[in-house]
Amino acid sequence: MSKPVAKTTNRKPAGSNQLRIIGGLWRGRKLSFPDVDGLRPTGDRIRETLFNWLAPDIQGARCLDLFAGSGALGLEALSRGAESSLMLEKNALAAQHLRNHLQLLNASNGQVEHTDSLQWLTQQQAPHPFDIIFIDPPFSLSLWEAVANTLESGGWLADEAIIYLEAPRDARLQLPVSWQLYRDKHAGQVSYRLYHRHTTSDNG
Repeated sequence: MSKPVAKTTNRKPAGSNQLRIIGGLWRGRKLSFPDVDGLRPTGDRIRETLFNWLAPDIQGARCLDLFAGSGALGLEALSRGAESSLMLEKNALAAQHLRNHLQLLNASNGQVEHTDSLQWLTQQQAPHPFDIIFIDPPFSLSLWEAVANTLESGGWLADEAIIYLEAPRDARLQLPVSWQLYRDKHAGQVSYRLYHRHTTSDNG
């Protein structure tokens, strides 16, 4: 008589739905995030590298975190001295967790919008240009180029904005010509890249 097979394939290790802020004011704080399909927080090692890259620019920056998910990027930015962080998240439960985190951390300079990011960018008028933008959508949706073009055409970007983009390693993306690749690295099948925006206008 055969024995039943234990269903262990979908079981997550304890603490797997916890996000740890790795630097700044809230360094070491652990925050939970919901079990939402497609929610894939940027890992500690990648975030450490990214925010080392951003260290000269993060203080006082106005940040826009598209597809915020667990808040790994938007909250880390606030912890490290960003002036503000606007986080957009489509999933209602994830968005509510983000609001709870901001309240727990007394982070009045953080804001959460429960919305579809691409639609929101298309329908809203930019309140001001953003200095740092995080683009890390669910890979299956292939939204990188559409979001990039909307950001560029809609007045969302400061003249010298910095854009972080996370995508599959083999992705070949057609991005605005004003976005110049500054840094890039790989972690497994994930590529993470930092772009600096350079406008074509000159002052002379």
